[in-house]
Order: sequence, then C-alpha cells, then structure tokens
Amino acid sequence: MALGEHETGSQTATLDTEHTLNTTTPETTDGAFQLFVDTALLVNGETLTLRIKEKCRTGDTQRLAWSATYKHIQSNPLAVSPPLILLHGWDMTLEQNGGTGRAFPWSIRNA
Repeated sequence: MALGEHETGSQTATLDTEHTLNTTTPETTDGAFQLFVDTALLVNGETLTLRIKEKCRTGDTQRLAWSATYKHIQSNPLAVSPPLILLHGWDMTLEQNGGTGRAFPWSIRNA
C-alpha cells in the first residue's frame, strides 16, 4: 500500500471553536490515517485540542476515537496522532482555547 498525504492545509483558529480539517465531513475514505499538526506558534496561556472521531459502523453515530491536548509553548512542537484505521465516517478537528487565534499547519497522511 502506498504512503501519501490525504489532505493538507493551515487552519487559523477561532477561539473556542472546533474546526474540522478534512474537507469532506464526515470523510468516508477507508485507510490507515495519521494527523500531524505544527503547534510551534502556541504561547503560554494557550491550549490546543486535537480530536479524531469515527463511526463504529456505517449507520452509527460518530464518537471520539482519540484526543490530545497541548498547553503553552511546546518543546517538541510537531503533534502527531497514532495511526488509526478509519472507515465509516471520520473527522479530524482542532480547537484552540485562550490567547490569540493561531494559524496551525496540518497534514492528514495515509497508508
């Protein structure tokens, strides 16, 4: 199976708003996916939450599959999710709380 970049972009956060990164929502492309987000612009007092949501079966409700929260300045600013096998209706999101809305470069990679 070929490795690739499913989607890429930059999201300027509106504070306290969950932004969906994938353009088709929910995304139904099957595969193993991993989310990469550059958190280098975070400063003290700011929080970034990344989420991946998926459906257990095609007709089910989308649920939280993975989440991570990053606070303040990051010594290792590249946030990377674990690889997840996604099938039935998934979304990858980011939400910033506190401070000034930052622009976060991101990449959804697939295998």
